Amino acid sequence: MSAARGRKGGRTSRREAARDARRTRMVWTVFVVAASMLVVVLAMSEGRPRAGFLVATNVSPMASSERPDPIFDLRAELDLDRWTGIVIHHLGRPAGDAESIRRQHQAWGYASMGYHFVIGNGNGLGDGVIQVGERWTHQQPGVHVLDAAGEHHNERSIGICLIGNGDRRPFTAAQIESLVRLVRALQDEIGVPADRVYRHSDLVAGVSSPGTWFPIAAFRDRLRR
Repeated sequence: MSAARGRKGGRTSRREAARDARRTRMVWTVFVVAASMLVVVLAMSEGRPRAGFLVATNVSPMASSERPDPIFDLRAELDLDRWTGIVIHHLGRPAGDAESIRRQHQAWGYASMGYHFVIGNGNGLGDGVIQVGERWTHQQPGVHVLDAAGEHHNERSIGICLIGNGDRRPFTAAQIESLVRLVRALQDEIGVPADRVYRHSDLVAGVSSPGTWFPIAAFRDRLRR
């Protein structure tokens, strides 16, 4: 009787040990799979454009505590006497970034991108991400206003381009938020009054940029506040 009980107890112990081993293997398998999925997700996220009020990676933030905003990390002295206005444009295409615009403008014969700043919509450039053009970092005139108005505004006004087509769909909330913050920063530093913040369409007849979907009333209200 005791021997039979012992054999039965031995078989039970072996079964329990086998179950424990299988349970341990399952736990480790789940852990390894979860860790692998996390690595894949992180790797994929590295390739996505990030949203937020950022500056292109080729412009590093200034270390100075007096002017911490990276849009003023310039390669030339800020030309306070030059800049008297700001002009807002749209790209007219659903996707793009400063590099693609630069290539297009160089194909047209410009030395570099004609705008001073570009704000992304998540297609080609992160939603709300700001890229700073070399015309701004070198304090050079732009090439962004057409016709006779361009004789003054290309020399004296800062050109900001929103990626997208404002005649077809609204700009993103992140784009408008970044635009407001950028314009305010420029106003604070340079002293451009609100009545000299223009749409391209305010200056040139027959031009709709930045488009009918641009929220001009709300934008001007944000600047006043």
